[in-house]
Amino acid sequence: MPEPINSSSSDSETRPDLSRRELMGMALAASAPLLGAAALAAEPKAAEPKAAEPKAEPKAAPFPITRKIKAGLVGCGGRGMWIANLFKQHGGYEFHGVADYFESVAQSSGKALGVPPERCFSGLSSCKKLIDSGAEAIILKDVPYFYPEHAKDAIEAGRHLYMAKPIATDVPGCLALEALGKQATAKKLVFLVDYQLPLSPANIEVAARIREGALGPLGHIVSYGFCGAAADPPKGKTIEGRLRGQVWISDIALGGDNIVAYDIHILDGVQWVMGKRPVGACGRSRTFRPNPHGDRCDCGVAVFEYDDGVIWTHLSQGLNNNSEDASLSACFYGLSATARIAYWARVYVRGGPRHFAGDPGSVYDQGAITNIAAFYQNVLEGHFENPTVQRAVDGTLTAILGREASARRRYLTMDELIKENKRLEVDLAGMKA
Repeated sequence: MPEPINSSSSDSETRPDLSRRELMGMALAASAPLLGAAALAAEPKAAEPKAAEPKAEPKAAPFPITRKIKAGLVGCGGRGMWIANLFKQHGGYEFHGVADYFESVAQSSGKALGVPPERCFSGLSSCKKLIDSGAEAIILKDVPYFYPEHAKDAIEAGRHLYMAKPIATDVPGCLALEALGKQATAKKLVFLVDYQLPLSPANIEVAARIREGALGPLGHIVSYGFCGAAADPPKGKTIEGRLRGQVWISDIALGGDNIVAYDIHILDGVQWVMGKRPVGACGRSRTFRPNPHGDRCDCGVAVFEYDDGVIWTHLSQGLNNNSEDASLSACFYGLSATARIAYWARVYVRGGPRHFAGDPGSVYDQGAITNIAAFYQNVLEGHFENPTVQRAVDGTLTAILGREASARRRYLTMDELIKENKRLEVDLAGMKA
């Protein structure tokens, strides 16, 4: 995620009145329906087309569990423990160790996962200690700012890698991950970035129809990334306090801003449908909450442009204002029809000859479950193509382009952004090594 942390450096994404985890309909203990207050999508007023069911495809038998993969969890807050439980439910993993900046969190989560105290690591170097302890696969679920460093340590040590999103908060981080993806493939390592929307059958059907020309020529796209406001308390002498209770999303260097940390879900969805990243963007963003301590924006709009002239308007908001606009959704508008992909509510193709309507289902948890199973199978069967890495790089670069173009209030090309290669720095002085 976008997902800040709960009670540790790992994450979770809450806000004062409704947690991001709740917003995404995810109870830590179960697979709850993906419908939250901020995601009550206002259905279009046009008549709902009759559902056209996609062709039934024979389901492959579950991949057999033949051995346990020794897994190590980095980031033990809400999101970290939620995903850890899904790994345990799969049956093909055992937790070898855990890592979190906060010692108490590392020890408590390790105990819950059956990890001995000596392999519950804490501090800024906890990920490296976990890697060196012999974990076979690393699960990264902490703060995005640290992902490039953690991923480098894991890949260079010969560990398989399962990573949350966004993969980085700046361009150098994205480019480093791009190189690490190629390195992982060369070293015969599995590197999977956990996106869920492209695994939903209903969204897959909509995307297929768009690509087959169901909309006629595509004119423009409109997407939403609406969520609640992350906590933003006064800053202390060190950044330690920014690693607790979802606060890191309020600091752009740590979390990337809302458009990177949360909206990345639907930005990736659009990129998946389009099969390419935009060439430029312009926009506006603003911070207007009282007494801000972090530098994240409260709302903004980015207008992306593709090389074929298609324009894409993305609206972003991180406010507790009872919005009922569709969150994490995108509509594609053609000459003869409209299509919608989403994490919640109905998805469809309306108009033209290829009508379809469907329910995306429980996208977030079911997508993660599917990815966890694929990760296991890829490790055991030796599939090292790692296709999710490049798409994650392109999606995160797109989010950063939108953030920078909106903040600078000018048109910015993707080539300019990459050439600039601007690095975001975090002051780690005074932190526990």
